[in-house]
Amino acid sequence: MSREEWLQNRKYFLGGSDASAIVGLNPYKTNIEVWQEKTGRVVPEDIGYKPYVQYGIQAEQYLTALFALDHPQYGVSLNKDYKVICHYKYPYIAGTLDGELVELKTGRKGILEIKTTELLNSMHRKKWNDKIPDNYYIQVLHYLLATGWDFAILKAQLKTVYGDEVRLNTRHYTIERAEVQDDLDYLLTKEIEFWQYIEKDKKPNLVLPPI
Repeated sequence: MSREEWLQNRKYFLGGSDASAIVGLNPYKTNIEVWQEKTGRVVPEDIGYKPYVQYGIQAEQYLTALFALDHPQYGVSLNKDYKVICHYKYPYIAGTLDGELVELKTGRKGILEIKTTELLNSMHRKKWNDKIPDNYYIQVLHYLLATGWDFAILKAQLKTVYGDEVRLNTRHYTIERAEVQDDLDYLLTKEIEFWQYIEKDKKPNLVLPPI
């Protein structure tokens, strides 16, 4: 679908950033705000034209191409058409992937997620120390739920600016479905529960991140 159609149809499914908000791990949005958007009480903000989002959109094709060059063991395809993939049983669990992977030796299917971010302070850098930040981890789990695929790779370009100098640090994180099945089961339960609040038009309790 077109970007405009995708924006209009977001209220009919839960996306990756919605999933992290549902479990209280989205630093930019609460589960209540997601419920308000899905029930039509609030129109979601279109952040697609903000500079940092535009940077990520424009960098995505190049970072995907670099990933393909560095990892010839995978067939790589970039999602250019806002294709939405839905869970086979719960179609409201859906995702618009950055890219799709096929492990050439085995035929296993995987998700390619691209992230670009500027590290502005020590707390921001700490979130990326040897792990994926919680909200992005939940987003990847959500895509594994929606697709049913075997693995996911998150490619992160971390940028630090010192005056006129730009330093780039690229990291790759691999998540095997079999290793995170307990987390997937937990997230599936929470997403099903949350969608029932939407269907019943009943406001859920606020979920806050753990301290």
